[in-house]
Parts: sequence; C-alpha cells; structure tokens
Amino acid sequence: VGLVNEWSLKIRKEMRVIDRQIRDIQREEEKVKRSIKDAAKKNQRDVCVILAKELIRSRRAVSKLYASKAHMNSVLMGMKNQLAVLRVAGSLQKSTEVMKAMQNLIKIPEIQATMRDLSKEMMKAGIIEEMLEDTFEGLEDQEEMEEEAEAEIDKILFEITAGALGKAPSKVTDALPEPEPMGAAAAAVDEEDDIEAMQSRLATLRMRIHYVIYIYFFFFLRILVSKKLL
Repeated sequence: VGLVNEWSLKIRKEMRVIDRQIRDIQREEEKVKRSIKDAAKKNQRDVCVILAKELIRSRRAVSKLYASKAHMNSVLMGMKNQLAVLRVAGSLQKSTEVMKAMQNLIKIPEIQATMRDLSKEMMKAGIIEEMLEDTFEGLEDQEEMEEEAEAEIDKILFEITAGALGKAPSKVTDALPEPEPMGAAAAAVDEEDDIEAMQSRLATLRMRIHYVIYIYFFFFLRILVSKKLL
C-alpha cells in the first residue's frame, strides 16, 4: 500500500510541474501574439510567418502536455484499482492500461526521468512489463511540423490580426489564400478544443467505470469467500 501511495504522490507532483509549464507556455504565446500584431501593422510578413511557426509549435507543445496529464490521470486511477486488488487479493496485478499510459509518459522530456524511474519500480512490482522507449518521436514531430506548418500559418495570422493581413498591400495579400470569416475560424478552434476536452472526459469516465467494476467484483468475491468459510 505504501509503495502505491508513493507512486501516486510522485505522479501528482509531476502533474503540478506540467501545469506550471502549460501556464508558462501560454504566457509566452500572448507575447508572441502581440509581436505578430505589431509586425502585421508594419506589413512585415516574413516576421509574422516566423512568429506564427513559433506559435504553432507552442500550441502543439501545450496539447501534448494536456495529453500527458490525461495519461497521468489514467495511472492514478490504475493505482486506485491496484489498492482495491491489493486489499482483496493480497498482491498487485498487471495492468495494461497503466502500462500504455506509462509508455506515453516516458516519451515526455519534461518528466521523462521521473517516469522512467517509476516504470522500473512498477516492473519490479509486477504491474507492468518491460517497455521499449521510442527515441524517434522528436524527429518525426519535427518533420510533421515542417509539412503542416505552412498550411496553418495563414490561418493563424488571420485569426490573430483579425484579418488585418488580408487588407495589406498586394505583395502580402497575394501570398494569402482567401481567408475564412473570423467567426468560422474561431468556431473551428473552439470545436477542436471541445473535442479534446470531451476525449479527456471520456477517458476519465472509462477509468472510473473500471474502478467501480473492480470494487463490486472484489466485494462480491469477499462475500462468496466468507460464505464458503461459514
């Protein structure tokens, strides 16, 4: 029990670290947005493009950090399940859900060291099996960024400048596609955020359902055992 509680405390500590990093990145995003607006007023498209790429990178970083928090919540729910199993069966059990979550968490550079140590402890305890780390994720992300960034830049610029770049001289507007109305762009962003939030809530709900099933199963098992002993 003490070991499981210790793991849970470490996970919560790393979640607070992730929260601070998200806030720091979002503060920097606001600075970048202001810089984009200033550059747009001066018709400095090259500067706007560079800043827009940085904004895209930071938004993707925040999305990954939120995803890592969801994985951490999965691990925490898994720890609660393990405590329920431990109280009834007297030993910890393997958990594929915890293993999948740890497999994803061990790829996050900001928390990699802690997650690697935790995974080793969990392997010794028999909760998860040995995992292979994916060391190529960063390179793949960079290639994906280069391929997709160009398609997002104009959308980002139009969104932040409220269409100001679309009204700039021809050398700027010629390079821009026909912009979407601001309402449509904002709605698209809100819809993506809603989908991510919904997926996170569904993942949490599934874990809670599994936890309730565990509790009822082992409660029923204890009743059967007690009756058999009588």
